[in-house]
Amino acid sequence: MAITIILKIATFASEVKMVKDHHVFSFPNDIRFVYKQVKNTKVFHCGFIVDVGSRDEMPDEQGLAHFWEHMAFKGTEKRRAFHIINRLESVGGELNAFTTKEKISFYASVLEDHLEKAIDLLVDITFNSVFPEKQIERERLVIMDELAMYNDSPEDNLQDEFDEVVFGDHSLGKNILGTEESLRNFHKNHFHEFIRQNLSGQRIIFSAVGAASFRQVLKIAEKYLASIPVFQVDRQRINPRFLYGQTILRNKSFGRSYCAIGRDAYHLNDDRRYPFFLLTNILGGPGLNSRLNLSLREKYGYVYSVDASYHGYTDSGMTAIFFGTEKKYLDRSIRIILKEIEKLKSQRLGTVQFHKAKQQIMGQLAIAEENNVNLMLMMGRSLLDIHKIETLEEVFDKISRITSFQVMEVANEIYEKEKLNYLIFQPN
Repeated sequence: MAITIILKIATFASEVKMVKDHHVFSFPNDIRFVYKQVKNTKVFHCGFIVDVGSRDEMPDEQGLAHFWEHMAFKGTEKRRAFHIINRLESVGGELNAFTTKEKISFYASVLEDHLEKAIDLLVDITFNSVFPEKQIERERLVIMDELAMYNDSPEDNLQDEFDEVVFGDHSLGKNILGTEESLRNFHKNHFHEFIRQNLSGQRIIFSAVGAASFRQVLKIAEKYLASIPVFQVDRQRINPRFLYGQTILRNKSFGRSYCAIGRDAYHLNDDRRYPFFLLTNILGGPGLNSRLNLSLREKYGYVYSVDASYHGYTDSGMTAIFFGTEKKYLDRSIRIILKEIEKLKSQRLGTVQFHKAKQQIMGQLAIAEENNVNLMLMMGRSLLDIHKIETLEEVFDKISRITSFQVMEVANEIYEKEKLNYLIFQPN
């Protein structure tokens, strides 16, 4: 693995691109800045979206990416933990972070008057953390408590263990939080080495949304982002291998039965993800009118909730149906789910029904984009994953072009009976 870290003197010899309704600016250190001006707001949202996640961990590093997220708030070369926490809180702002399988994000929301404070702090915690050993020991206990709470939640436990059913020993199948054993082994040098092995300027986006003009924000962003060292890492992710046709029973002390049904699905650059996204929403999306909710909950009262999900990754994806029920209703619930799937595989949706399904998913997406934090994070993820930012109008156009035949086609491709995996938690 070739690794080079070079400190460049900040120059303004990069290019600004206005793409549709947002600007993209590339700094000499390869970090890209994407900005969308949203008028009639007093709040500025910004953050780093870094293309490093739990899937980039080696087997002995499980949980290290998430641990790094925690430790970023515990001290830098010029700030202690208290100063980091108080920097934005004292002016009514918020500082936050999260880790996923493929991303780590550090982000903030402040009144526009304090946007420079936010950018300064985010640069500091993202690139200048010192990982004090005393803080590592304290945060280790915090994460272990988080892991214990996670394991006590049947829904979270089911989803996490089902990842491993689908992806096997691949890092996409591992718990983002790590294990008690792996957490005990991490020390300061592990964080520095993980960052050295994985951080690359081309895989870092600084995303922002606010009312200020692009030029105003760029002037401040350049002050802090242009002098960040250049990170160049020749990193190749390992593609997963999938497991099929498994039925796994596990005894748990949750008091009810819980079940996951699913398999691998389309990656983020596969055009079939659009009809499959629509199909998933029809089958078990967040709407109370989803087919599984109407049948399992409203008609029979077997479940409190049932969800169908689809997560796309850069080289793969996963879909699953999750539900909990009384033990005596488990087999009946599975039969109803398979019956609903078979309908979608064999029966075209009617014209009116299909139009309503499209309108529903468009409305859900529009409401999600009204949240400017979601919008800011989405822009960064999109640039990293599909190398562009699709406007809501473009997404709507793709959804409007989906045909009922395409929905049937992806239903038959993904929901092939012999390839579906089952994970069942049985009460002790």
